[in-house]
Amino acid sequence: MSDSKPLTHAGSEPEEHVLEAALRPRNLDDFVGQSRVRQQLSLVLEAAKIRERSADHVLLSGPPGLGKTTLSMIIAAEMNAPLRISSGPAIQHAGDLAAILSSLTEGEVLFLDEIHRMSRPAEEMLYMAMEDFRVDIVVGKGAGATAIPLDLPPFTLVGATTRAGLLPGPLRDRFGFTGHLEFYTVEELELVLRRSAMMLDLRVTSAAFSEIAGRSRGTPRIANRLLRRVRDWALVHKLEEIDAQSAAAALDMYEVDSKGLDRLDRSVLEALCLKFGGGPVGLSTLAIAVGEETETVETVAEPYLVREGLMGRTPRGRIAMPSAWKHLGIAMPKDAIFASAQSYENDED
Repeated sequence: MSDSKPLTHAGSEPEEHVLEAALRPRNLDDFVGQSRVRQQLSLVLEAAKIRERSADHVLLSGPPGLGKTTLSMIIAAEMNAPLRISSGPAIQHAGDLAAILSSLTEGEVLFLDEIHRMSRPAEEMLYMAMEDFRVDIVVGKGAGATAIPLDLPPFTLVGATTRAGLLPGPLRDRFGFTGHLEFYTVEELELVLRRSAMMLDLRVTSAAFSEIAGRSRGTPRIANRLLRRVRDWALVHKLEEIDAQSAAAALDMYEVDSKGLDRLDRSVLEALCLKFGGGPVGLSTLAIAVGEETETVETVAEPYLVREGLMGRTPRGRIAMPSAWKHLGIAMPKDAIFASAQSYENDED
């Protein structure tokens, strides 16, 4: 059982956005998981403080929800520097980036989320800014255009990307440290949940932490979101303590099953198994069958289903793996066994 305090009444709870901020760790010691990245990053930051210089530029890659934004905040806090937050999609012109860079103060940390989605002109301007702390502002057009050099104060760029392969080599090479964040284990997620439960002023049993962690898809952001929904369920049902049974009941109501599959995931699997006999079926056809956009199925549902061994990608289309039939409690047809065994050998790009 957790040592956390009893469940509070709704009227005494802080505002939700205050709780969101409170759930984020403030330093590397409080950051759970990613031990290799934490150790390496700690060394980079400590060396920068000893040299009394800005830290090297940092690139953080990995799936959404694993702590890239939180780590950027920690970097700024550890360096005792202000933090500026922007994103790649928001920077569509070189002038947008120039405006941000020219307003930075010495030692400031600039966090660019989804940096791989930055426009090419802005990206080329960033090369010089990262390496020489200088940008060239072009004034005028045609033969009368003039490049005016603008010196920048030393700063630290923290770039985050969910698709590191889309970053061009010249940009990737300019980062002094690159860290890849991995999915969390259930045990690590339980530690995340214990800290969050304390911040949310909840009493939660160890079994309930395990129940929530097991349905969190290896992602702290999802774990904290599910914990808040379980908290709401317990509050409405006037429970003083959250146990495994109540946590499971709450998550079942929100259509999050024992493997962490939500409504979309199950719809995709059920369509694949029941409507298409286990496949193979094209992605666009599968998306139409569940009433979603192709991109939604491909980027939201498919990665987790493939990672859990429930779906396979083949040159002929998507197929249901044997574990998918088992998870849905559906008898697998004999021809589906042959499809799974033969088609899974050649993975689709």
